[in-house]
Amino acid sequence: MLRITPAPHIFSKVSVKRIMWSVVWALTPALVYSIYIFGIRVLFLLFLSIASAMGSEFLFEKITKRKITIMDGSAVITGFLILFNISPNSPWWFPVVGSTFSILIAKQLFGGIGYNIFNPALIGRAFLMASWPKLMTGNWVPPKSGTLSGLPSQFLDGISQATPLTLLKVNPTSSVVESLNSTYMIKSLFFGKVGGCVGETSALLLLVGALYLFIMRIADWRISLGYIGSIFALSGIFYFSGLTPVNPLFHILSGGVMLGGLFMATDPVTSPVTLKGRWIFGIGGGLICVLIRIWGGYPEGVSYSILIMNMFVPLLDRISERKIFGR
Repeated sequence: MLRITPAPHIFSKVSVKRIMWSVVWALTPALVYSIYIFGIRVLFLLFLSIASAMGSEFLFEKITKRKITIMDGSAVITGFLILFNISPNSPWWFPVVGSTFSILIAKQLFGGIGYNIFNPALIGRAFLMASWPKLMTGNWVPPKSGTLSGLPSQFLDGISQATPLTLLKVNPTSSVVESLNSTYMIKSLFFGKVGGCVGETSALLLLVGALYLFIMRIADWRISLGYIGSIFALSGIFYFSGLTPVNPLFHILSGGVMLGGLFMATDPVTSPVTLKGRWIFGIGGGLICVLIRIWGGYPEGVSYSILIMNMFVPLLDRISERKIFGR
């Protein structure tokens, strides 16, 4: 007997809940390392960030009489990413404000998961940056067995309170530039011996987590490769043409490039669904990031580059849609 049902007719075992919790597991190695180098306070801030994200989502859905979705893992990821984008020395209320703003303004007011245009955690980060710029850019602490700038201790006279990107922006002397381009600095950035936001320190552990997502087909490597690869290529062109004094390896390993390119640009809700659109999305974001870093007022450009590309996702899906045979 034939059974007639409406579309969709193809189902997958991969659920939203499985995707979200897989991302949480992928972020765990970087979190554990951050707790090791910055101390147990990171765990306290994580608890506040996740609790405020889940709590604000629960209250909004309860008041508006919507289905409660706090156990699908999406609010947990938002809490994770807010923590990863702030200093380990942040006051206790900082992740609470960031996570609550992300959930209420960037997610729930758009209709909840699946309907938000922008990455909620990036909107929360942008809000914190606009409201408390000193806490976002000048509240750093050095990691365990490392320095804030990533430079050797004998090089720290007068510049001990700057991260590598800030150092490049405010004090690009020849000796500083030479040190930022050194093998020592590249290793510090890759393994995580520099100061900065909680989740930006170790490029290696972020890559390990992302590789797991790529293998499980939870995230699309095309977006990450397009984003990080275009930053490497354009900053390399600018480096050899004299427009930036630091090499492309420094650009892709410093700041939030790895975190943004591997975990935030690949958000399935706010990135294109077509393969061609994903390439354009990633490459476009990377190009914008480099332009902001070199000519913008901020030393970092990851957040705004991804948010700008979020706006073009519907257009990218439209222009990259495969034509139906016969039309």
